[in-house]
Amino acid sequence: MATDGDIQQTISDLIARERELRERLAKGEIDASTEHEELAATETRLDQCWDLLRQRQAAREFGGDPDQATVRPADVVEHYRG
Repeated sequence: MATDGDIQQTISDLIARERELRERLAKGEIDASTEHEELAATETRLDQCWDLLRQRQAAREFGGDPDQATVRPADVVEHYRG
């Protein structure tokens, strides 16, 4: 089961991936469509991580078990910003 720290590390890694994709596009190492596709997938994973982290925090706040939080489907958390 992932801990809050694990989730936060994944968020940091995904943010770094976003930066890397933008830099690679700027250097001409990838084309715009590749950057867009990979960036969209990365942003979806970020949305899911933020949602999972908030679920865990809410569970703790209200006396629940944070380990019962689950990753929700992309269409549920899409474009969620924390």
